[in-house]
Amino acid sequence: MIAFLEAKRAGLLARANWPANLLAGVIVGVVALPLAMAFAIASGVKPEQGIYTAIVAGIVVSLFGGSRVQIAGPTGAFIVILSGVVAEHGVDGLQIASLMAGIILLLLGVARMGGVIRFIPLPVITGFTAGIGIIIWVGQWQAFFGLPQVAGQHFHQKFWGLLQAFPQLDWPTTAVGIMSLMLVIYTTRLPRMARVPGPLVALVTMTVVQAVVGFDSVATIGTMFGEIPRGLPALQVPQITLTRLVELIGPAFAIAMLGAIESLLSAIVADGMAGTRHNSNQELIGQGIANVLTPLFGGIAATGAIARTATNIRNGGNSPIAGIIHALTLVLVLVALAPLAANIPLATLAAILFVVAWNMSQVRHVVRMIRTAPRADVAILIVTLSLTVFTDLVVAVNIGVVLAMLHFMRRMAESVVVRQEDHSVLGQELGLDNTERWPEDVLVYSVEGPFFFAAADAFQRALANTHTDPRTVIIRLAHVPFMDATGLEALDSVVAALQARSVRVLVVEANPRVYGKLRKMGLLNRLERDCARSTLADALMRLREQS
Repeated sequence: MIAFLEAKRAGLLARANWPANLLAGVIVGVVALPLAMAFAIASGVKPEQGIYTAIVAGIVVSLFGGSRVQIAGPTGAFIVILSGVVAEHGVDGLQIASLMAGIILLLLGVARMGGVIRFIPLPVITGFTAGIGIIIWVGQWQAFFGLPQVAGQHFHQKFWGLLQAFPQLDWPTTAVGIMSLMLVIYTTRLPRMARVPGPLVALVTMTVVQAVVGFDSVATIGTMFGEIPRGLPALQVPQITLTRLVELIGPAFAIAMLGAIESLLSAIVADGMAGTRHNSNQELIGQGIANVLTPLFGGIAATGAIARTATNIRNGGNSPIAGIIHALTLVLVLVALAPLAANIPLATLAAILFVVAWNMSQVRHVVRMIRTAPRADVAILIVTLSLTVFTDLVVAVNIGVVLAMLHFMRRMAESVVVRQEDHSVLGQELGLDNTERWPEDVLVYSVEGPFFFAAADAFQRALANTHTDPRTVIIRLAHVPFMDATGLEALDSVVAALQARSVRVLVVEANPRVYGKLRKMGLLNRLERDCARSTLADALMRLREQS
């Protein structure tokens, strides 16, 4: 409850702050209603399950999360994963996977991994979110245009099937979809309507139109799912077996990682908008608790929702009270207005998801990155986006991160410089006069940069090519911040090779951290006593004394 306690210490729970948070909570609850149902249907479950998720997760994350303005619930990013789990393992399988994901998120938070997860490269995040947006957009064609069901498990198969089915579109459904889309987009641009949520206007307007006109061919929540029950469901524990746990470990990790990424991104956006500072580890713990509890009350996976969090902040929300009020607003709607949801057209929910998909795709941002970003980052973005669309989100993120890591290591390796220092420069550095010139038979190599496995080869090539067989080689490590095991092995190999040619080797100016590594790996046994901690001047004095 770090965020809640911080809000209390900051005085944000005082009565003077209640009106702004109450108003923000109600507005966010109204915005969340159509989104929660749309995300649930697109994920392959009943619309009320999206509302249950927004209620439970909204309260839990507000109480136990690491950001005092975060709004949690079902999100569009989960649609691809959740719909796949439902298709393969059923709704009960999805609930087990969500519960397992909650436990994984809890463990990540307890292990203080929140800061690490935020380091996933921007091209990877941009690529998979844009890919998810494309999948959501194409996935809603059937509901938006009233197309028949098409066969196919993979994206390209469904895409081709939908294109072939376009001549069979239902004109009343398409008209409802287009009108809904216009209302979602243009409502906020009308005079005095800037603060009215477009999705809510579309939902109410088209539900009334459908109830009055009654288009027979237009699919609605009532015709597809029946009446939405009033109130929250009773606590239900899914039947968990070892076989199911093994089957669902992969989807659970996918849900957990995506939930962690999106919730922390949302918290970062919230920090920028509200001037707050979230606790990433506590945020993972809050999201973990939410994902453990939501499946027990009929919900699905939840995470921080960037758009709803932003709406909360824009409307004056500055404490967890707003998140709790948002959830209570949904409870009131569920209790009082649930029967009216039967006439909500699925085409209207598809239109809302069209806008969600457009926002997720970040088309302008993607185009700008492709035009201005370094070529390697552009390649990572395109590969991640393509794999997200045509294969699998988990595969896309894994390969994208691996490519980004390989690119980073290549750049880091190139940043490591091993150079032979000029004797005259060394003389000037040590203040030697003309009678004390630097010894010609003593070569000095300076290593600059992190000495890790990717840079070991460059180091070995630079030092192993010392064919002049000088009397002494001095290796300066003053600008080496750290060394890993491969770097230590490379240094040991070079020292051994030089010593085998009767070349004296001194390693100097190692910082305490590097010196500890040298001592622990036993490399100091090859070197003269205490030379690794000495300076270049000390090494020169040692050479003179022993010459």
